[in-house]
Amino acid sequence: MNVQRPRTVAVIGGGIVGLFTALELQDRGFAVQLIEPDQPGGRQAASYGNGTWVNEGAIIPISLPGLWKTVPGFLLDPNGPFIIRWRHLPRLLSWLPRFVLAGRSWARVQRDIPVRAALLRGAVAAYEARADQAGSSDLLGARGVMYAYRDEAEFAADEKAWALRREQGIACSFHRGEELRELAPELSSDYAVGARILPSRSLRDPGGYCAALAGLFLRRGGRILKTRATGFDIAGGRLRAVRTKQGDVPCAHAVVAAGIGSGALARQSGDRVPLIAERGYHVVIRDCPVRPEISLMLAEGKLAVASTPAGLRLAGQVELAAPDAPANWDRARILLHFAKRMFPQASAVIENGDHDMWMGNRPSTPDGLPVIGKASGCADIVHAFGHAHFGMSMSPATARLVADLVTDGQPAIDPAPYSPRRFRLVA
Repeated sequence: MNVQRPRTVAVIGGGIVGLFTALELQDRGFAVQLIEPDQPGGRQAASYGNGTWVNEGAIIPISLPGLWKTVPGFLLDPNGPFIIRWRHLPRLLSWLPRFVLAGRSWARVQRDIPVRAALLRGAVAAYEARADQAGSSDLLGARGVMYAYRDEAEFAADEKAWALRREQGIACSFHRGEELRELAPELSSDYAVGARILPSRSLRDPGGYCAALAGLFLRRGGRILKTRATGFDIAGGRLRAVRTKQGDVPCAHAVVAAGIGSGALARQSGDRVPLIAERGYHVVIRDCPVRPEISLMLAEGKLAVASTPAGLRLAGQVELAAPDAPANWDRARILLHFAKRMFPQASAVIENGDHDMWMGNRPSTPDGLPVIGKASGCADIVHAFGHAHFGMSMSPATARLVADLVTDGQPAIDPAPYSPRRFRLVA
């Protein structure tokens, strides 16, 4: 006789991936408990301090052909957009070669473009729908993201990425001269070319959006347990509970969506995932007189610029270091240098104003793809982590795929490319 197991799920992690997943599982009729030691949307989370974008055109990975030539610069240039702290290099020696190899050729990159695109389609509509349910549509900001280039040569260096977006059917528009000035009048005239991804939207307050989703989750009958998950109680290959610092949480299924903390939990459920912290920084320039109506990406400095209620946010930088290493606030101040270049009319405030600086840990895999799939040691545990720079944009589709796996339904997205077992093989 088949005994139906209770429809109870523990979602570990209250970031944007965990929140979308918890809501999707509620939609499917599960009783869901969210295990999160801190406030959802709080400053501790990568979901709080990102560039604010939900970008369906974010199909281009960080590792691209020719990257290997610049690796020495990661160590030697303290002002570059991508650096490695010398003292942390030994712990990165197994991860870094895999990262470089993931972008070793355009053929290799193009193989994963559809895999990335599958997790991005429909993201903007999903955010808008959840915002409407949560009564927080006011947290949705500008539509469209404009990449700004200083000249035609700089744009031409990025042309392959734009061609790949067009091949995936991502709507883009290109603007020069006065047309660019009309769309981004605050931007310095030093920028000659703009390339805009249309299926995208900014969040006026990413942390506030997370908090709104947490509120919706609670109103729908969910529970948030303010504790830290430490492991699992597994017997006979079946999950009985998630172990936490405050005791066991009985459940039939669990989802690991704990960001940089997911690696240790994955090991306890049978999967060794090479996961590191790609540390990102942001600066909010309070009382900045410049508040662009359109979100911007500065191609030269690889930084995102967005207007928020707290001020003008500049987010970017990649720093490879231990998750618990002290922040290097000089990394955040580099963003101010680029801000003055973009908005010279606001130089005085940018240089001398009141700034809020933040640093957070993006959970990153070497091949640039998240880990989504059933745990090797227990099929009742599903992984959903490692989204690096793209968790905000990929969270709705990740949530749907996780729910498909939990229910043993036919997934709308093929889960194979995101399997935790892919790291056992050489790509």
